[in-house]
Amino acid sequence: MPNAVEIKNVSKRYNINHQQGGYIALRDVLANIFKHPMRFAKKKVGGAFKPKEEFWALKDINLSVKKGEAIGIIGPNGAGKSTLLKILSQITPPTTGQIKMMGKVASMLEVGTGFHPELTGRENVFLNGAILGMSRIEIGQKFDSIVKFAGVEKFIDTPVKHYSSGMQVRLAFAVAAHLEPDILIIDEVLAVGDAQFQKKSLSKMEEVTRNQQRTILFVSHNMDAVQKLCTRTIVLHEGKILLEGPTDKIISQYLEQKMDHVAERIWEPDKAPGDDVVRMRAMRALDQTGQISKQFDVRDPVNIEVEYEVFQPAHRLMLQLYFFNELSHVIFISNNNLDAPWQDGEHPVGRFRSVCQIPGDFLNESIISVAYRMINPDLAQMIHATEPEALKFQIDDRLDPEGVRGNFKLPWRLDGVRPRIPWKIDQLS
Repeated sequence: MPNAVEIKNVSKRYNINHQQGGYIALRDVLANIFKHPMRFAKKKVGGAFKPKEEFWALKDINLSVKKGEAIGIIGPNGAGKSTLLKILSQITPPTTGQIKMMGKVASMLEVGTGFHPELTGRENVFLNGAILGMSRIEIGQKFDSIVKFAGVEKFIDTPVKHYSSGMQVRLAFAVAAHLEPDILIIDEVLAVGDAQFQKKSLSKMEEVTRNQQRTILFVSHNMDAVQKLCTRTIVLHEGKILLEGPTDKIISQYLEQKMDHVAERIWEPDKAPGDDVVRMRAMRALDQTGQISKQFDVRDPVNIEVEYEVFQPAHRLMLQLYFFNELSHVIFISNNNLDAPWQDGEHPVGRFRSVCQIPGDFLNESIISVAYRMINPDLAQMIHATEPEALKFQIDDRLDPEGVRGNFKLPWRLDGVRPRIPWKIDQLS
């Protein structure tokens, strides 16, 4: 398969002129020059020196993308992702290096750019389509499909200023999604609209990539969208390519580096989450020997221990634990109600320990985060204490004939659970 995009030794430099306001001590200026002698050039402005700093948004980027391939580009804010897409979109030139793009290129960097509030939805479809490079005939042929995709049929002849922000974004995305370029450059636009529209948008992009064999470069902070859309992913960090490879593997490595694992929480009495009925005291991830651990083998059990204190009688209480994988998907929810001696009555006063016992060969290899909620089961909206990411730990796996993976060497999906379930196999002939 021939390459659709070739990026060779691309770097981008910006010169930042620092406008210094207020009183700046001479010692501070001298200290900055001493610490960064190659960054600062002195320019005399009105009897004072104004430092000029060079900032490299990208440095020596090399990347080849095959025709019909979808590449994910992820990384923290300020890593250079948007700068790279702007260079590929010819919005800004590189300082050094070369880029070759084989085919017609279209960019979806800021959906809604060019929408005029006084014009109707119909008029804005034609205006925005023209801005994005479509002819009037092409827009006319796709008009009904664009409007249906956006779900704004009833309001298409209403001025856009009367649209909700969600309606405007849906219509703008629908126009952009119906472009027919060879190379499509996308920057975070799948984060628009409600959950249903996001799913619809992602399906559209998958169709564009797989069925129409278009090349896609996709920047996003949504790891789930990157995983579903892209076969290969790169991680940018401080303007350089830090990681590159199959999407599942790269996302796992990136999130592992990004997340700080927390295996134990102990709250001070006066700062503990809760109210005058109940307060949290401690929470821990324990291995099978009872030791606090941030890492577990996929075959070993994991115990989540929660300590809390109840101050008032005549209250029903239930502790809920929510388990999430590294894509922030809920794996499962468990509560201590069924196994509590007081499940049909009031919770006694005192200090208590509840332990959620997760068997081995159940959780999949992933970074697991745990949230808790202490609620009144009779009044579901009465939450006495809650925290979205109280604990984080890692489940590791390795090739082992005795494990769940066996000798299967290919990557597993990043789903939350992977129980070991017995099979019965008979030879019939």
